[in-house]
Amino acid sequence: MKSNLTVTIRASLELMRPANIITAFADILAGAAAAVAIMGSYNGNGFPADPDLFWLLLSTFGLYGGGIVFNDVFDADLDAKERPERAIPSGRISKSHATLIGILLFVIGILSAFWVNYTAGLIATGVAISALIYDAAAKHHAVFGPLVMGSCRGGNLLLGASLLPASLAGLWFLAVIPIIYIGAITLISRGEVHGGGKATGYMAAAAVVCITMTLLLLFLLPGYDLVTATPFALLFGAMVIPAFTAAAGDPAPITIKKAVKRGVLSLIILNSALAAGFLGIIAGLIVLALLPLSYWFSKLFAVT
Repeated sequence: MKSNLTVTIRASLELMRPANIITAFADILAGAAAAVAIMGSYNGNGFPADPDLFWLLLSTFGLYGGGIVFNDVFDADLDAKERPERAIPSGRISKSHATLIGILLFVIGILSAFWVNYTAGLIATGVAISALIYDAAAKHHAVFGPLVMGSCRGGNLLLGASLLPASLAGLWFLAVIPIIYIGAITLISRGEVHGGGKATGYMAAAAVVCITMTLLLLFLLPGYDLVTATPFALLFGAMVIPAFTAAAGDPAPITIKKAVKRGVLSLIILNSALAAGFLGIIAGLIVLALLPLSYWFSKLFAVT
């Protein structure tokens, strides 16, 4: 039999969704790549060996982990009916224990960001607040929910760019990409339990097509290399467009779950395209290398 400590650790990890947190690391790296490129402060291969990058990665670990933990805290009663196997309704971890974990993670996320600079700290605070708003109320709103969830990921991308705060004036609009993409995933994910509608499914599929095209059109930005970004952008499209189109045509729970899982993990590919476009092929490959790790964790712990 497993010890109580082992069960608690396992349940805590389930709450935090490790595979998803790794996709958040990719946001930070992509944002940092864009910042370094636009400021022209680095001419090497891959990412600069800046200790502040570590603190930003730790920050997103806390922010994303805290946000996803509080998602289950607020949904505990609903999960008891629809997903009784989850950590809290199954009794493997108490709601109060989960709340403490969520608070601790948010504190880690915000303090780590402030350690880097004031701008990063403010962005991290905004991401934490947005995550709580989504968890507590916004998720139940058809339009506001996807928008708030997307803003969390958009803020996370800008958190990476805050490695060089002066870059934000020229990069703020990049946050629109994850806002639209996560909005699409959030929109289609509502059919995971009871099935979804074809109209929302096709809206989400259209959104991922637009995101793929945007990754190719960013060559209009100074410092973005279309040649190095294109293979990553095409890989992204190949991963998500068929899955979302299938879920739109057959919006059954199992099809939607597959599309959502593919969509979440493909965030890494999206970010690898940005990193490659801004900082070169090595940076793109470094971000893409997170994909097998995230996929491995997705086999051990639920993504949705």
